[in-house]
Amino acid sequence: MPYTTVAKDLMLNALIGTNPTTPITHVSLHTADPLATGANEVVGGTPPYARQAVTFPAAAGGAINASNQPVFDVPGGVTVTHVGFWNNNVTDSFLGSALVTSEAFGAQGTYTLTAAALDLNG
Repeated sequence: MPYTTVAKDLMLNALIGTNPTTPITHVSLHTADPLATGANEVVGGTPPYARQAVTFPAAAGGAINASNQPVFDVPGGVTVTHVGFWNNNVTDSFLGSALVTSEAFGAQGTYTLTAAALDLNG
């Protein structure tokens, strides 16, 4: 049975804060598939790489897109391939990931996450 748009919106809203114990609050960058654990997260750099806070509005139409554009410091020699979603930067509970357009950094630079979408329609 396919989910209705109302059901999809309820699921997405639970991921972004309706359930206060598991909202997505931070995003991370990865150099390969993070799998189910958040593996392959970027490390190092000057200034150092760090996870960034992310915010989401309420879901509509079974999809949601971040309302901010987090900016990450990325060390040279790194290729970013995935973004990861975390429920808080302290307990480090990994919730999932998404493939992004690959970007290679020959030298220290910044990566702006222009779209962090969660879509249950596809």
